[in-house]
Amino acid sequence: MKTPSKILITGGAGFIGSHLVESLLAKGNEVICIDNFLTGKKENIEEFLGRKNFRLFKYDIIQPLKKEIRQKIHGITRLYHLASPASPPQYKKYAIETLLVNSIGTYNMLEVAKEERAKFLLASTSEVYGNPLVHPQKEGYFGNVNPIGVRSCYDEGKRFAESITMNYHRKYQVDTRIIRIFNTYGPKMDREDGRVIANFINQALRDIPLTMHGDGTQTRSFCYVSDMVDGLSRAMESKGANSEVINLGYPKEYTISEIGKIIVDLTKSSSEIKRYPPQEDDPERRKPDITKAKKLLGWDPSVSLTIGLSHTINYFRSL
Repeated sequence: MKTPSKILITGGAGFIGSHLVESLLAKGNEVICIDNFLTGKKENIEEFLGRKNFRLFKYDIIQPLKKEIRQKIHGITRLYHLASPASPPQYKKYAIETLLVNSIGTYNMLEVAKEERAKFLLASTSEVYGNPLVHPQKEGYFGNVNPIGVRSCYDEGKRFAESITMNYHRKYQVDTRIIRIFNTYGPKMDREDGRVIANFINQALRDIPLTMHGDGTQTRSFCYVSDMVDGLSRAMESKGANSEVINLGYPKEYTISEIGKIIVDLTKSSSEIKRYPPQEDDPERRKPDITKAKKLLGWDPSVSLTIGLSHTINYFRSL
């Protein structure tokens, strides 16, 4: 981004959103954040509240935007739509809210992008692939999703969000890009996030057994948050990203057992593994094919798992 821009971020008080806010402010942009704090946390963005180029609105985007907000966001050139519960415990607890923010909320934000002629980035998810039968997952894979399962509010919510985003591009020529975000971790993660890295670090630091669902052979790829934010920024600014669907994630996969061992070693913990039955519809394997991101965006994550986990562990120790 060569010149400062006026940017709207929904879900800016969330984990990834707050890091994106920080990055965009550091580049001199004017950033407006909308968050209803259902799962986002004010402390994630508290340090920015006194800045002249940052504005926060507590608001639920499934409602039409109030006149005051519409006036303040007039003139935006970019809209990052990240608002949504994103971890299984969150979207199971807030299933209806998850469906609504990804349907009505996405519609409302696309209307804003259309009216303002702003670039639009949808933060989608690797969950649209469900429990994939193709490995690694390329953007052209349609997925293997249970539309009525306990995870379906998130999977299907994001699939709807992708569909309406593409149709706004086709019908109204909105400059859109859909980013399928794979597992991301780092400082500002909610310690009660419920996903494996947050769980394992919390448990290892307390020297209590690590909670492992299934036999530990299921795999994931884990991308450090600074790499993810860099990818999102590149996707927004790339001329070649208009109307594209792009995977962002770390291209190496680890078993859940391997992740547990690495975290125990890094924390010098005495924790052992305690196994539980597999969770319903939990994917067996998850790994992105990032060929497209490399080609279109010149993006390739650089933070190794060991370094990223060390930073994350230090953050959790400080809480």
